[in-house]
Amino acid sequence: MPSARLIDGKAISAEIHSETGARVVALREKHGVVPGITFVRVGEDPASQAYVRMKGAKAEQLGIRSETIVLEEKTAQAELLALIGRLNGDAKVHGILVQAPLPKQIKEDEIFSAIDYRKDVDGFHPLNVGKLLLGQHPLFKPCTPAGVHELLIRSGVPIRGAEVAVLGRGNIVGKPMAAILLQKEEHGDATVTLLHSRSKNITEHCRRADIIIAAMGQAHFVKAAMVKPGAVVIDVGVNRVNDPQAKNGYRLVGDVDFEAVREVAGAITPNPGGVGPMTIAMLLSNTVRAAEMACDGESRA
Repeated sequence: MPSARLIDGKAISAEIHSETGARVVALREKHGVVPGITFVRVGEDPASQAYVRMKGAKAEQLGIRSETIVLEEKTAQAELLALIGRLNGDAKVHGILVQAPLPKQIKEDEIFSAIDYRKDVDGFHPLNVGKLLLGQHPLFKPCTPAGVHELLIRSGVPIRGAEVAVLGRGNIVGKPMAAILLQKEEHGDATVTLLHSRSKNITEHCRRADIIIAAMGQAHFVKAAMVKPGAVVIDVGVNRVNDPQAKNGYRLVGDVDFEAVREVAGAITPNPGGVGPMTIAMLLSNTVRAAEMACDGESRA
């Protein structure tokens, strides 16, 4: 059996960035508005630094104004909430992203709830999450599952009626991913099984799936024996494994045993180069959407 077709997240994200860039130009020409996103980072976590730097750089490339505010690790929750309050009231800020993880003295759910839902370009405000679960078209969907959805759509993968196994029940990927695929719409209507660490017979569930979306956070968890021949496999995982040959002594791998699974699957995302670029693409598309709504006076609370 030939190797699986690669679903190229870099190429598809480039398509979306091109569309987003055109929307930025249209906003500037029609309204004289430059979309703006503000990133807030608390502490000096290396991964958070890298993520924010990448997002900010791509925003600037597309003509989106990007600002990064860095607070000390010891910052109190009240101080962060006050900052969010100021950003909520700043008309030049269309999107706000507080980079997780946050220090232990700060409650993430309260921070995400404090962001104006119309500027919640990361898609985690309870109003947006609730609307997604109710099928009421939130202003913004969480970026990673929305990116996976776009990968499937733009790769021509049939979703309606498909059996989908989502591995992982987290609030960032698993739960919203299931909600997106269950929607009564053209690229929804899937039959979704949400699997997690307490699920029984995971292999049997996966073997029935037309689409497997792995977001468990366990390196190479999905093996070839778990995949139905011809199935589509999307690898969301990012895991650090020891590698003495690597410069830093480790390398990043996904939740899927890529080399083995690609010999069974019909289509598969590489990792890196699959889901990761899509997350940034959806974030910046959401930011421009927030600016468009602000210009049109649109709100659907």
